[in-house]
Amino acid sequence: MSQIRKDIPYNIGFSMPAEWAPHSATWTSWPFDEDIWYGKLNSVREEFTNLVKTIAKYEHVHLLVNNKETELDARERLGELSNISLHRVSLNDVWFRDNGPIFILKENKLSFVKWEFNAWGQKFKWELDSLAPYEVAKILNINFFNSPVVMEGGSLDNNGKGICLTTKQCLLSKMRNPKLSQSDIEKSLKEYLGIKKLLWLEDGLEGDHTDGHIDTIVRFVDEKTIVYSITEDKSDKNYHVMQRNYELLKTFTDLEGNSFKLIPLVLPKQRIEIESQRLPATYANFYIGNHFVVVPLYQDPHDELALNTLRPLFPGREVIGLSSRAIINGGGSFHCVTQQQPAGDIWR
Repeated sequence: MSQIRKDIPYNIGFSMPAEWAPHSATWTSWPFDEDIWYGKLNSVREEFTNLVKTIAKYEHVHLLVNNKETELDARERLGELSNISLHRVSLNDVWFRDNGPIFILKENKLSFVKWEFNAWGQKFKWELDSLAPYEVAKILNINFFNSPVVMEGGSLDNNGKGICLTTKQCLLSKMRNPKLSQSDIEKSLKEYLGIKKLLWLEDGLEGDHTDGHIDTIVRFVDEKTIVYSITEDKSDKNYHVMQRNYELLKTFTDLEGNSFKLIPLVLPKQRIEIESQRLPATYANFYIGNHFVVVPLYQDPHDELALNTLRPLFPGREVIGLSSRAIINGGGSFHCVTQQQPAGDIWR
């Protein structure tokens, strides 16, 4: 039976590995609510089918299904794939990067941190989503840690060597942790994830209801290389925000004082909206798995340019572009709906 441990994870040797470290599985959730998807649920499920089938070619997939209809739909679309396990778990939504656990390793022992989740500052319902990590603990029969801090996986990007990128817009939001200072948050991330240096950017994309999640704008692709979203369109509200982020990135260093290699990653050329509200479409929301990287595409003139930028950055991995034109209507893409389980023996 899984147990909540009272130790400080970092003090007993646990830390968060980089996303490109070997996985034993990927966790995700099957979309189920027509209203959440603005009447586009069938198209969203078609894109999820392609995403899950692609990941399952390379690693095991744990797929959470909200109810009987959701499970039947997933089984019908996916077929009886041996590399996919379905689990009935009640949810409010599907953004498992944020409401799910963040896995950590101690040598070869695997655990995770269950953070508080409040739907990006109490913007939507979250009561069921906040309980999902407990279901993961039961499924894996794993000992884990419980943090009182509101934290979302999409707000952090980690190079596996103690360096993590984030934004002030998100982590300093008063709707998340109003009583915590910047230094309090840094201390918590060190204690629970082993983050030794937090690199703070300012703001994220226009239309991002997560308040500037880092995984929509700036990502590590290896320990020393960062891709950053950029646009040449000066009429775009994102132009000056992304330029400011670039200027800050040029000042950042690792634990040894070395600068990072910076690679520009174009934003989609076309503006995508739902009900007159801009959506945060971005190629930076890619997901890195075992021997593959899956990149969201939007039927946009910049799709191929983004793929050509990313392909040389992942030697030994197949960089795969898949449509996320329907999924983006929910406000996120492939990285937002996935969570990696690093390879390791379950800590019991």
